[in-house]
Amino acid sequence: MTTTEITYIVFGAVLLLALIFDLGLLSKKGKVITLRQALYQTFFWVGLALAFFVFIWFEKGEGIALEYLGAYFMEWSLSIDNIFVFILIFSAFGVKEINYSRVLLIGILMAIVMRIIFITVGVALVQNFHWVLYIFGVFLVYTGYKMFTSNDDEEYNPQESKIYKVLKKYLPLSSSDGGGKFKIIENGKPVYTTLFVVVIMLAVIDLVFALDSIPAVMGITRDKLVIYTSNIFAVLGLRSLFFLLRGAVNKFDYLQQGIAIVLVFIGVKMLAENWINQFVDKKIQVVISLGVIMACISGSIFYSIFINKKGVPKNWKDS
Repeated sequence: MTTTEITYIVFGAVLLLALIFDLGLLSKKGKVITLRQALYQTFFWVGLALAFFVFIWFEKGEGIALEYLGAYFMEWSLSIDNIFVFILIFSAFGVKEINYSRVLLIGILMAIVMRIIFITVGVALVQNFHWVLYIFGVFLVYTGYKMFTSNDDEEYNPQESKIYKVLKKYLPLSSSDGGGKFKIIENGKPVYTTLFVVVIMLAVIDLVFALDSIPAVMGITRDKLVIYTSNIFAVLGLRSLFFLLRGAVNKFDYLQQGIAIVLVFIGVKMLAENWINQFVDKKIQVVISLGVIMACISGSIFYSIFINKKGVPKNWKDS
């Protein structure tokens, strides 16, 4: 058995045990997640991801381990952007707080399956058509530029989105949450509740965000193991991150600009890869990428707080 096969087996086993632990001990069905619980869950998932980094270091070596760490923090940072849209979706469909945890979990598990398919296709394209990387690079630079210069007033409206319009066109939908159910009977006919709509929208929206994040990770590493594991760990941590940041994430006014700079940086790096490889060692490139990611994301968050454009809500710490 190869080291890669062993790593996949360990990853699968750890993931299964972690989900059981998270659902059985850290999360209670029908209960509202407090800020303290969300903090513990965030520490749990980040700690698990970092523990896996140590495992990869000993199993696969320092180079792959650093690539994993850079890819994980890239995905984790970009996942903060998902939360903006998640909050809008929950608000638009009037999801009760007691249903947040279950809806998020199902939506995220669906998103993981879709990401695995997307990653598999993306990696296969790159392996067979290396020039696809240049398309990814241009796409990231363009996306980063549009994100940096976008108007904050252009707010996403879930009920006007193409996803919702397609669901509404082809499925019988109810305006009720069905008391926490996904499908109910109305007027003698089966209909899908708002919770069902929200779950589908969460999964599809995450895949849309993956159009940015997965090419960005490929700008750091081409190792399939690293891409799969970093993505899954980051997405699984989305639920706890949602509860931790939902009261303050919309106050980080310059976070979007920080993320945009990261995307442009990775895009330019992909476009200039052949030239960069002649002068900079691969390991040093990963360290530089990791440093840029951490500096841009943390810097944009702290700048948002200290510039006090809107200010972090007073009740955030007391939630």
